[in-house]
Amino acid sequence: MWGVSYWVFPVISGLCWLGMLLGLLIHWNVDGRPHYPSMDPNQTIAYISDVGAESLKPLFIAGSCVTTIFLDISFLSERWLRHRGRLAANISMTEKVLSGLSMVFALVGTAGLILLSIFDTLRYPTLHDIFLLLFVVGYVVSAIFICWEYQRLGTHFREHRVLRASFWIKLVFILLEIVLAIAFAACNFRKLYNAAAVLEWAVAFIFTFYVFSFFIDLLPATRTKNSNAKFSCGQVTQMQMEENDQYAQANQDVGHVGRNTAESERLWVSMMSERLMA
Repeated sequence: MWGVSYWVFPVISGLCWLGMLLGLLIHWNVDGRPHYPSMDPNQTIAYISDVGAESLKPLFIAGSCVTTIFLDISFLSERWLRHRGRLAANISMTEKVLSGLSMVFALVGTAGLILLSIFDTLRYPTLHDIFLLLFVVGYVVSAIFICWEYQRLGTHFREHRVLRASFWIKLVFILLEIVLAIAFAACNFRKLYNAAAVLEWAVAFIFTFYVFSFFIDLLPATRTKNSNAKFSCGQVTQMQMEENDQYAQANQDVGHVGRNTAESERLWVSMMSERLMA
């Protein structure tokens, strides 16, 4: 059983973001797809910001705030859980620096999203565009540092496939968002506002999957509440024993039946040390 744990934070964040987007999109369609004052005369598809600048501005602000707050809590929870050994721990200064940088840029993205929802495109178009840039750049750069950190973690904890899964999800997010962001900017520059609006909605919905990806990162913490199951560096844990095939094979080679003998633990520590030095 998963139980209520840290994984609820990204779920709440993702659901709030998705609910806000659907609320804005459905409202615009149900309302007859009106042409808002902030839209270009030749534009027929509203940007998220166009809808969010009108009667649903409170929803836009509230949704942005709740989304980013719970996403930042997810970042902090992951850092704390790695420090406590509830998740695969950072074992080098580089990994800790990457983790710290990812949180710094996530805060930049947080500030950008909250401020762009407050300074709407109708009344503060220049400020809105600046904060939109901060939002996109902040979270994309944050995701890059997270991917870098997870790539390094994956080389030390090869037996934990969740690290690889999360790495690839976030890498796909980075590539998609960069491509779509470039296309969005190009369409805006060429005044293809309808195409740009579609791309903006696409970027926003893809961001939902990035938020939900932290569910995968935090879920293993439900299995490490017991101190015997915690991740550790250079020490044997029950979870590592159960998941590492190399250890199981080595255990058979030395002729031991149980996994908790002193010789088995000594062999495992030796194997982990060689891996970390490689």
